[in-house]
Amino acid sequence: MQLDLFNDIDQDEQTQTEQTQTDEKAQIEALRAELTEANRLYYVLSAHTLTDQQFDEKMRQLQELEARHPELYSPTSPTQQVGSDLKKQDSFVQIEHRYPMLSLANTYSEQEIRDWYNRILKEIGRDQQPEIVCELKYDGLSISLWYEQGVLVHALTRGDGTRGDDVINNIKTIRSIPLTISRQRFPLLPDRFEIRGEVLMPWESFERLNKERAEQEENLFANPRNAASGTLKLLDPKIVASRGLEAYLYYYLSDNPPAATHSGCLSFARQMGFNISDAIKVCKNINEIMQFINYWDKERKNLPVATDGVVLKVNDLSLQNRLGFTAKTPRWAIAFKFQAEKQLTKLERITYQVGRTGIITPVANLTPVQLSGTTVSRATLHNEDFIRQLGIAEGDMVWVEKGGEIIPKITGKQQPQDAQTQQPYSFRFISHCPECGAALVRDKEQAAWRCPNEQHCPPQQKGKIEHFVERKAMNIDGLGAETIDTFFSAHLLSNIADLYDLKKDDIAKMEGFGEKSAQNIIDGIEASKQVPWSRVLFALGIRYVGETTAMKLARVFHSIDELRNASKEQIMTVEDVGEQVSQSIQLFFADPANLSIIERLRAAGVRMSMSDEELSSLNQAASGTLNGQAIVISGTFARHSRDEYKALIEQHGGKNLSSVSRKTSFILAGENMGPEKRKKAQELNIPLMSEDEFLQLINNQ
Repeated sequence: MQLDLFNDIDQDEQTQTEQTQTDEKAQIEALRAELTEANRLYYVLSAHTLTDQQFDEKMRQLQELEARHPELYSPTSPTQQVGSDLKKQDSFVQIEHRYPMLSLANTYSEQEIRDWYNRILKEIGRDQQPEIVCELKYDGLSISLWYEQGVLVHALTRGDGTRGDDVINNIKTIRSIPLTISRQRFPLLPDRFEIRGEVLMPWESFERLNKERAEQEENLFANPRNAASGTLKLLDPKIVASRGLEAYLYYYLSDNPPAATHSGCLSFARQMGFNISDAIKVCKNINEIMQFINYWDKERKNLPVATDGVVLKVNDLSLQNRLGFTAKTPRWAIAFKFQAEKQLTKLERITYQVGRTGIITPVANLTPVQLSGTTVSRATLHNEDFIRQLGIAEGDMVWVEKGGEIIPKITGKQQPQDAQTQQPYSFRFISHCPECGAALVRDKEQAAWRCPNEQHCPPQQKGKIEHFVERKAMNIDGLGAETIDTFFSAHLLSNIADLYDLKKDDIAKMEGFGEKSAQNIIDGIEASKQVPWSRVLFALGIRYVGETTAMKLARVFHSIDELRNASKEQIMTVEDVGEQVSQSIQLFFADPANLSIIERLRAAGVRMSMSDEELSSLNQAASGTLNGQAIVISGTFARHSRDEYKALIEQHGGKNLSSVSRKTSFILAGENMGPEKRKKAQELNIPLMSEDEFLQLINNQ
């Protein structure tokens, strides 16, 4: 009987063990899936689903589970791979890294920094004191710059650590990155070397970009890192150049380094003109390391760029080689991550804002709290889905975080300690517009609710007027948001056509205005009548028709009447115009109120078609000589700039490509053509065309 009892106990323990193994296997699979998706969103789409600390905690949990279950090893696990930012093959050329581009081990614990330092002491002998270089950890996009014979030939993203996207044309727009290094000045410069660093968007550029996106009712970038990443992967270098990126370099690589230490190599790189931060210190012991970390945890808030920690590297290059690497991180380096600054506060109420296109944005109104030196009392809640995912409602205690973010965000709520006191979730999104009372409709494309009453909803009408007068549209000076609101309240404006009925005397007699300011507004409105058709089309504020799309539409449809009468299929023949844009254009012209406004604008003298001069220029240029041809430009030219040649290619029906592929028709080759492009052209048998040959081709139509 007692034996049976022991057997029952053994069976129970075995069953319990098997159940535990099954549960842990499920946890491993779930964590791998979650972290893989978080990596994809972070590196490819520049989007966050987890905070850095949440990601690192889940990664550590996965590592511990995998250590207990070596039989479940997988080479594709996130613990064995570097997060990948690779784009589609046809977007950028992908090139293998000469040296693996690994990520760093992260920690938020000072004790783990001490443990890492002690492991190095144990490896080399405790009688030695290795120098440790402390540097700021910049929050941007990793980049690897390749130089051959002193010329920049490639600029690779981290990619998957083994290969990366070559974004050299975009990197060349960053003025602080040298395109060439003088071999006369640096005779010991190796034939090939590599320097790595971080591409960043300074706070000033970030604020300007988000302001522009807010005016266009585009999604705002949450932080400069996302903005820099998204910008660097754009296919148009002109847009990249306009966004003011910067680069900080921090790691020199060569088979023949110029110094025996990491700090010496950085000093050499600084002499060559690379942007090497001054916030670097060679530390002699653990106390100096901690002093550096504590100093920059506070002082980083005064920097022009975002930082999220400190990187520690063994200074001696031979010791780095001796310490080696794990599967995905160097043993001779570690990153200490600063804690994101966050506070617990009360979500007092949720209010709702109506944008120019009618999108309803919920806003959290908070009990004021101090974060990063500023008082935070409001934070965006994005949309209904975001609120439900966090499970928050009015009255909850919520965590507000700023950290590396410039825009405060709510990251979660405080759960009641007593589960019995937890109330059922009761949040309900509003069903009617808070401004005009119209029933809201669900906008599936933007995962948002929208007010459909665009002609009579005040915020939408004021938003349309603000968009119409902005610099990239009609460029009417003196009409900012406050002035438009004043005119709207005084019933001088109700839509964009009313602008052309404004009278100087009506403006001058209003409080805060005088004869001079009134005349400036009238002069600006009169000058707007000369704005070309493509900008007028953009100014009309048709959903999904941005500045670039408007230009492409105007080249095909030379007047508003041509565009109005075009079929959905005809509109979709325009480059980069899909069904969503085409349908939006047709819905715009189907509204009698919009047609009435258009006729009033036309009667006021606003251009609704291309001028004769524009048509003549377009007809001369649009020979169709390059129709269907995809062209890569490489090198320097004598007669025109690269941007001018890109414009000529588009005018004659061609398409510009940034990299050589099988889709390339030919390469417009100037002096100092990139050696990799030349090699790729030879491999794919793609012809090269000189500057003179190209000009002869398009001029002898």
